[in-house]
Amino acid sequence: MKLISAEEAAKLVRDGDSVLVSGSGGGHAIPERVLEAIEARHLQTGSPKALTLVHIVGLGDRAAKGAARFCHEGMLRRSITSALIDSPVLIDLAAADKIESYTLPQGVLSQLMREMASGRPGLITKTGLHTFIDPRQLGGRQSPSARQDLVELMTIDGEEYLRFKPFPLDIVFLRGTTADEDGNISMEQEAIFGEMLSTAQAARRNGGIVVVQVKRMAKRGALPAKNVKIPGILVDYVVVDPDQRQTYATDYNPAYSGELKVPLHALRRLPFDHRKIVARRAAMEIVPGAICNLGAGISTGISAVASEEAVLDHIVLTNEQGFIGGAPLTGPDSGASQNYDAIVDQPYQFDFYDGGGLDIAFLSFAEVDPGGNVNISRFGSKIVGVGGFINISQNAKHMVFSGTFTSGGLELQTGDGVLAIAQEGRHKKFVNRIEQICYNANFARKQGRTALFVTERAVFDVVDGSLQLVEIAPGIDLERDILAHMAFKPAISPDLRLMDARLFRPEPMNLIDDIEANRTRNAANPMKRAAE
Repeated sequence: MKLISAEEAAKLVRDGDSVLVSGSGGGHAIPERVLEAIEARHLQTGSPKALTLVHIVGLGDRAAKGAARFCHEGMLRRSITSALIDSPVLIDLAAADKIESYTLPQGVLSQLMREMASGRPGLITKTGLHTFIDPRQLGGRQSPSARQDLVELMTIDGEEYLRFKPFPLDIVFLRGTTADEDGNISMEQEAIFGEMLSTAQAARRNGGIVVVQVKRMAKRGALPAKNVKIPGILVDYVVVDPDQRQTYATDYNPAYSGELKVPLHALRRLPFDHRKIVARRAAMEIVPGAICNLGAGISTGISAVASEEAVLDHIVLTNEQGFIGGAPLTGPDSGASQNYDAIVDQPYQFDFYDGGGLDIAFLSFAEVDPGGNVNISRFGSKIVGVGGFINISQNAKHMVFSGTFTSGGLELQTGDGVLAIAQEGRHKKFVNRIEQICYNANFARKQGRTALFVTERAVFDVVDGSLQLVEIAPGIDLERDILAHMAFKPAISPDLRLMDARLFRPEPMNLIDDIEANRTRNAANPMKRAAE
């Protein structure tokens, strides 16, 4: 291992290289100091250029950091990632077809690192079948110039699978907390682990260079062996940045790194608004002992609701970054977690998800069609990507999709147990045809998986292959406030119910009482419990 500066690290990148950058979202384990130096070198010299940029999760502050540092004219040729939303300038390049853009499932890219590390012929999985990832649809492409087939359809023992092909890694930039003099890397202050080990191994297998940015150096032999996440035998260069922050928004929070657990009352509560109403109704689907996933967007608020309602200890919340238990964070540090019981490397979390380990998953939706298919990935020139959505939604036993009924300027009046629409949103979410299929409802139904759609004014089920309205908020008019703002007319349940009035009052709902009552009923009725 050689200790070098960020500027020296930037000079290691050659024109046309395939570059992988570690980390997640808003600065979690992103080697930002090195990325800054690469950007500065390009602006000064015009090199490196024509790069392929790979990052498993969206990277950036939605402004100028993270993946945005690669988005100068001519610097980027191809982008392979699961999400673009954290770097809007990357969205602009893809929409203008100035780069070859692919968005593949987060879990697929994470697990693919492990497959590449061992020299296997890619990742073979059912994840992505019958979605826009399937080569019979778009093969994950987001720009016309993205012509290479990164995904292949296969049949094994009469069943369909997708093979995600390996790709070169010429240089990878990873991050840890401490490096010793032999290049062993620990991650004691990091908010996530990601797939650091698998990525370093994959680069080494490909003959690539491994550069790790850390906050500090330690003497040879000083790191406890069990704390080493990337062995020194895999590390070529180390860059020290003493000002390295835990995330873009947070210098260091010991709760994020698992150093301590904070009292539940210290967890941030959601303000009483439409997002909290939706998160509350989604949280009503919680059953005691359930293993759950919380996705990005409005669904992240469920952890705050579960904390406020004192039900957090009755379930196991997880997120795709590897956390098991605790309360996944909302806001700018979303992707991290607090009070968790364990954190595993990201590929292993997706192994658990793909293996059907989730009882319930709470994800957001952006567009829904009459059959219950969901799009969260692309809307015209706005390219979001899919993150872990496809892995999660295609493998969880029960899905709860959450979102506001319309978007763009929606304003509500509530607080007294009823709901009124003060200003309707400009954009309809229930449409006749979605642009990209991220969740295939028919495929889910054939596999015996179920889904529910939760909004602030209505709840929908999928019955016999069609969306059916099953609940309506008190104070809402069916024709004026629901049907008039859908591009299609859903089936109406003969047992249409009112949503719980507690959703529309600011005080806590006492969901713990409901959960305890359900537990008591199930204990008294073992036949019902067995059927469930």
